[in-house]
Amino acid sequence: MKKRYLLITALILLLSGCNKVTKDNYNKIKSGMTYEEVVKFLGEPEGCSEALGISNCTWKNDDAQIAITFISNQVTIAVANGLK
Repeated sequence: MKKRYLLITALILLLSGCNKVTKDNYNKIKSGMTYEEVVKFLGEPEGCSEALGISNCTWKNDDAQIAITFISNQVTIAVANGLK
């Protein structure tokens, strides 16, 4: 029984540390950063759409979202909703 509680506690801590869609991480985004630089602190996006060298990528959690537009693999616009 004790092992079960330890496992559940470890899992909760692990999952709570996975939320990278935060105000702190949003504030790290700077114009001109590459997609790879952004992925280092936000992780892989939930999805991206691409056309003519423009990529629109979105990172989400339950209540928050960060959307970034990359032109030629560089941040041009970053918008956030619901960040804490």
